Amino acid sequence: MAKSKWNSNNIPNQKDTIVIITGATSGLGKEATKVLSGKNATVVMAVRNIEKGKNVAKEISQTFPNAIIDVRKLELNSLKSIQTFAEGVKSSYDHLDILINNAGVMACPFSKTEDGFEIQMGVNHLGHFALTGHLMPLLKKTKAARIVATSSVAHRQGNIDFDDINWKKRTYDTGKAYGDSKLANLYFTYELAKKLQGDSAAPIVTAAHPGWTSTDLQRHSLFFRVLNPIFSQNVENGVLPTLRAAIDEVAKPGDYYGPSGFMEAKGSPILVQSNKMSHHETNAKRLWDLSEEMTSVRY
Repeated sequence: MAKSKWNSNNIPNQKDTIVIITGATSGLGKEATKVLSGKNATVVMAVRNIEKGKNVAKEISQTFPNAIIDVRKLELNSLKSIQTFAEGVKSSYDHLDILINNAGVMACPFSKTEDGFEIQMGVNHLGHFALTGHLMPLLKKTKAARIVATSSVAHRQGNIDFDDINWKKRTYDTGKAYGDSKLANLYFTYELAKKLQGDSAAPIVTAAHPGWTSTDLQRHSLFFRVLNPIFSQNVENGVLPTLRAAIDEVAKPGDYYGPSGFMEAKGSPILVQSNKMSHHETNAKRLWDLSEEMTSVRY
């Protein structure tokens, strides 16, 4: 008999589980909020737009009247906002079971974060690096806590220029900058998993990617807008690798989940392999040290 494919039915009751999801007003973040709220988790929606977040929470509550959703302001392009958010969470909650670092920007025109970082590396990696660092004490207080980083098949195009991480010297290539940021998400996952080895209080650090999933993230790309109707999967399926990385009891530190289908574009969530460069330990350590220096957040 064939083994059944993992889906949201595999998620047990999440009562008393506290979950933070960044970028929870649309796409994968919204769907993860909906699924986990429906499983009785308390979900903290970490969002840029509070009004939009409250509308999403209200919408989900129409499906799940008992949903417990806490909408909080988080600007991942601002180290000050990240610190304020984390301090607020730590004062409100005595534990944190799951941190899903989902928010991201993709293939956008060149711009800088409030702190002067190139926008895609700044939001997708450095913002989540700082957030996770600030929340680590709360995660360590929680038994079997989990951190999930959201990467992409685009990590295969990444090759970070550590001497010009903010694109001051080069002509900006938005696709390459996105690939660099998704490679950074994996360096972060693998390096943090390594650093936490032997710490019995440490959370499990995993990563996931959604394959080719149609979301608002792709709004800047004509390529995706044209081909999404043909090749993409919906968010209900696209979120499953993230949920499996967050929930599956057999997940180990450094595990990476993605779709099972051709070129990992779509399909049920399974363990997948990232490329050879993502396992470059010297690069991962260099990025870690640089991230600490740039964010002034030390673990």
